[in-house]
Amino acid sequence: MTIDKKFINQFVNVTSKAALSSYFLVGKKDKIAADQAAVDSMRTELNKIDMCGEIVIGEGELDKAPMLYTGEKLGTMNGPNLDIAVDPLEGTNFAANNLPGALSVIAIAEKSNLFNAPETYMEKIAVGKVEKGVVDLDFNLKKNIENLADYRNKDITSLTACILDRPRHKKIINELEELKVKLKLITDGDVSGALLVSNPKHNVDIFLGTGGGPEGVLAASALDAFDCHFQGRFIFDNENDITRAYKMGIVDLNKKYELNEIISGDSIFCATGITSGDLVNGIKLSNNEYTSETLVTHKSSGIKEILKITDILNQ
Repeated sequence: MTIDKKFINQFVNVTSKAALSSYFLVGKKDKIAADQAAVDSMRTELNKIDMCGEIVIGEGELDKAPMLYTGEKLGTMNGPNLDIAVDPLEGTNFAANNLPGALSVIAIAEKSNLFNAPETYMEKIAVGKVEKGVVDLDFNLKKNIENLADYRNKDITSLTACILDRPRHKKIINELEELKVKLKLITDGDVSGALLVSNPKHNVDIFLGTGGGPEGVLAASALDAFDCHFQGRFIFDNENDITRAYKMGIVDLNKKYELNEIISGDSIFCATGITSGDLVNGIKLSNNEYTSETLVTHKSSGIKEILKITDILNQ
């Protein structure tokens, strides 16, 4: 089974409207309000689509109903059964402080084909298309960098690694500096950081480090369409996370997940810019119109493009 191409524009509309709603709160120093605006818009638009949709990666559990919570049913209930992963506002701090890179993100897969990721940290590694065994979470950093340089026929010093600039990554960053790898340090935006390996124009050879598990699954859904390499391993370091993992059916807490274990079958991914960043431009207003840019992928049809849409402002 594949997801009908007719859904592409509908889901692009979902993230575009969510991005627009959040855009009106850019620079207002209120990340919660900016996020809520995106959530409310996304829910409204998703409920217009002829599908039986279920949130498998959302923002919180059932008791946090104002958010798009895990398990929430969406759509008209007429149409295919689809799993949905959302990050209505990726880069809440970017939006609150009017910084580059805020996105509205959604991924859709056939039922039971999108991994239901727990809200915990995930150790990740992503590179463009490589042969199996070139890079691996189980290798040490030096081996991954040397293997990738050999495979790409590059000097190590010409490789660029993208990583979240966090205290937890101090050791990795220091080691990359010792290897003389070029660094692209990001302060937020875990999904977009991973996606930079998908296109040579971004000049990022490897994304690595520890970030959100749900964001890892969202990134994986796009990287799958680009035929990139991605691996993730969840980090369960407290009893609550461990208990939740067992309830979700995760038996091996140390399992390394390959891309095809995180997402399989057909999928659609959309990431619309709220503020302009590396991947796409942000929302632009002109008179009574707005223009949005969305990175969209549809695996079965091979679509991997940036869609630019201009529409009438409703407010």
